[in-house]
Amino acid sequence: MRIARTLQTLGTLALLASGTLVTGCKSAPELTATQAQALIQASYDQTVPGGANIVVNDLGMRQGATAKYWTRTKVYPNKYWADFTLTDDGRKALKLANGGDVIEWRPDSPTDSKFSVTVVTVAANHLKAHDVSSIQDEVVPAVDTAKGAAYIEGVSLDGVPQPLQDIAHNPGNRLSRKRHADFSLEGGSWKLHGIQ
Repeated sequence: MRIARTLQTLGTLALLASGTLVTGCKSAPELTATQAQALIQASYDQTVPGGANIVVNDLGMRQGATAKYWTRTKVYPNKYWADFTLTDDGRKALKLANGGDVIEWRPDSPTDSKFSVTVVTVAANHLKAHDVSSIQDEVVPAVDTAKGAAYIEGVSLDGVPQPLQDIAHNPGNRLSRKRHADFSLEGGSWKLHGIQ
């Protein structure tokens, strides 16, 4: 009888001790999609803004000529190769990837629809984070408490003239992509740990 009472007393003490430990532990604060997006955007805003790369295909070349961004200055004997020189309006809106001012249009044939060149917007912007989703607990090396989230990273075309924005929306351009961000709990608040 005495042993049974001792075991019951020890069991009660163990139960009380475990309850004290559970209630004494603080749980991690919630990480909302709005908070996660703000942390990601703050990281983007700390980087140097840059121009957006825009792929210009045959349709884009015609749109750029209509917008007077470039003018044809040379046609080659095969009749489908040409050189296009940037106009003053073109130099205000874009730069060529090679740093020059002549687009060397060299498709493989008159019907080649895959040939393209890349231009860079003069307007420099930061990337934009949006559509944060799938926030969940994660295991991150060297981090005690971590969460991860999926989101969309988008190119900003703020300050880019409308004709160049139209070219940027042609096939072949990628203005957004899915990314993943890791967050760590530091000093009671969430911090951006890294972006993949």
